[in-house]
Amino acid sequence: MKLWSVFRKSAREQWRDPLTLSLVLIFAPLVVLLYRLFFPTGSTTYTVLVLNQDVGVPQAAGQHWNAGDALMAELKKVTYADGSPMLVVERVADRAEGEARLKNRGAQLLLILAPEFSQALQSGAASNAATVTYVGDLTQPYYAVTAVMVNSVFEAYVKTVLGQPMPIHVTEEPLGASGARTEFENYVPGLLIFAVILLVFSAPMAVAREVEAGTLRRLQITRMRSLDFLGGVTLTQMIVGVAALLLALLVALLLGFHSQGPLWAAIVIGAIASLSVIGVGLIVACFSRTVTQAFLLANFPLAFFMFFSGVMFPVPRLTLFTIGSQSVALFDILPTSHAVIALQKIFVLGAGLSDVAYELIALTVLSALYFAIGVWLFQRTQLRAAA
Repeated sequence: MKLWSVFRKSAREQWRDPLTLSLVLIFAPLVVLLYRLFFPTGSTTYTVLVLNQDVGVPQAAGQHWNAGDALMAELKKVTYADGSPMLVVERVADRAEGEARLKNRGAQLLLILAPEFSQALQSGAASNAATVTYVGDLTQPYYAVTAVMVNSVFEAYVKTVLGQPMPIHVTEEPLGASGARTEFENYVPGLLIFAVILLVFSAPMAVAREVEAGTLRRLQITRMRSLDFLGGVTLTQMIVGVAALLLALLVALLLGFHSQGPLWAAIVIGAIASLSVIGVGLIVACFSRTVTQAFLLANFPLAFFMFFSGVMFPVPRLTLFTIGSQSVALFDILPTSHAVIALQKIFVLGAGLSDVAYELIALTVLSALYFAIGVWLFQRTQLRAAA
């Protein structure tokens, strides 16, 4: 009977906290739904950009054969068992356009076919001039997968045309310094942003501590505005976030990490990312009456940051639309996704602050948006409740 009494009491207390209960029940099904969105056809597609410089060769009866076009057609035939495409093959006008798409995560591989490609296949003689070049960011796992598939199709096509393999000169050119990175260095951008993400705990807990202790009510007597209170908390948390970022970066440097771009640019990105994470934490604080509740609720935005922004492992980009060469994906609403991409460009590709302008603007806009929502909600929840 005592067990039953404790069970009834515990059940009533759980029912009186519908927010935590609903998040616990809904979160796992929501993650399943989001992962289904990642793979709408049950498979991942890989974008291959082709710079076809092949001039082709004349054939009998006035026909013109372009082996580069034929190879592109073979690449488009690569599908999964259900018929859904595995490779999305797109033509680009020049190398600069292709590399811009690669840097902005709009494609996984750039395939460059030399002008002599058709001529080499027709003659059947090996030629160093008839090069096939693979260009990509070697630190990205999807590049390796795409390169293996493209190379498999390429070798099969050459063997079909000649009846035997022919050693056409194939080269691989890493984007930026991606070919010289160690496995540890590949993880550093995500690890640095992880240091900032932990503010999603400390920010709401700092606010909830004032609410739980009754300090907020005493501060309210002084006619303090929500912007004043949250602004002061934000400045403190931002200092903590930047300090955590600097310490993590210092340890990485001592362990052999090297950056191709300016470290100060990475610190600026990290500082703005900390501001956006604090903004999310302030939104969590609006629904927290105690420090314990703030800690529990903060786990839910933490999971989104960890699983859907590329901090711990790469995730497919669900592109919604494009602006020029820049693709805008579904989870770009998460500020940490922009921060990770920006740090990868700085550390691997040697980018400066101007080269990550899109990520910088997105981070700034999201930071302002989340902070404004936090101030607005705090005014209507915690301050009104304390009045």
